[in-house]
Amino acid sequence: MVFRLFSEGKKWRFHCCYGGHFWHDYAVAWSCFWQKLQLLFWLYFGRVWWLNCRVFGHFFGAVFMGVSADCLWLFGALLDSELLGLPLIPAYTEASADTSGDKMRYGVNYASAAAGILDITGRNFVGRIPFNRQIKNFENTLDQITDNLGAPDVAQALAKCMFFVGMGSNDYLNNYLMPNYDTKNRYNPQQYANLLVQQYSQQLTRLYNLGARKFVIGGVGLMGCIPSILAQGNGNVCSEEVNQLVLPFSNNVKSMLSNLNTNLPGSKFIYADIKNMFQDLLTNYRRYGFSVINRGCCGIGRNRGQITCLPLQTPCPNRDQYIFWDAFHPTEAVNILFGRRAFNGGPELVYPINIQQLAAL
Repeated sequence: MVFRLFSEGKKWRFHCCYGGHFWHDYAVAWSCFWQKLQLLFWLYFGRVWWLNCRVFGHFFGAVFMGVSADCLWLFGALLDSELLGLPLIPAYTEASADTSGDKMRYGVNYASAAAGILDITGRNFVGRIPFNRQIKNFENTLDQITDNLGAPDVAQALAKCMFFVGMGSNDYLNNYLMPNYDTKNRYNPQQYANLLVQQYSQQLTRLYNLGARKFVIGGVGLMGCIPSILAQGNGNVCSEEVNQLVLPFSNNVKSMLSNLNTNLPGSKFIYADIKNMFQDLLTNYRRYGFSVINRGCCGIGRNRGQITCLPLQTPCPNRDQYIFWDAFHPTEAVNILFGRRAFNGGPELVYPINIQQLAAL
């Protein structure tokens, strides 16, 4: 998540984001368009969507652990930088350590690689911050800004904000499908989807109780088509087994959103169908300007997906022609494409309305 607070004369703007890992758990975010007071609130939860990543190492939130990086996020980069003109901001750990509050004034990023709906997800990544803890970190920030601005002003701002939320992929890639977890032995696919969505619903309701009202929920993508999974099969054909594995979760999320819209007064949840976006991209990749669909731009082994991009590894020179950046994450070109389609696309990709329409409400 990223939280942003800065002044423009006597007006205040807020910016918030939560994040985690790309295919794994992309983001919850709010973005508030309060035209009369020129107030902007933006919040990202879940996972990071990497854009244009020259990655050598691992990310934990917006804090890069490695040699260098040139990364943005799908909704964060597109809507912040291009549509809203907002810059990237420091990680929560960095901003919260600044006792003067100056760094928090300009933004806080609560994102975490390998973040999951379940707290146990991603335990192979020692520094990951589960979704529950991301929300708790945000609560801590809310307490701080409430002390400064007052509860009525903060509550009024939150009610005008848009939350982009996307979780679930990590709970498969860094949990159910991992050999060091016994999850697969304890739950069949439908039972696991039920468990995830039950928890997910509680987390979204928690955000609602904190004041969120407008939500964009991103679905999971075609995980059976990422280089990491392709490398475990014949290398060229998507794993239908993995795609079918996550289908109950996607179906449950859609039902969950319908229930939340009905049961949470004043809420508005919309769904960005990343699966459909990705299916269209794989089918028509040449029309969108891509030529490489089955291996990463940076990685090692089959499909450049057996080991993800390593420190000091040289990536491909033509990343814009690749759908995947590494074993798990798409390239900047893909993220920008998906971001635009979620922002102003039709109901086959985002429904019942798109992000642009939700922002205007």
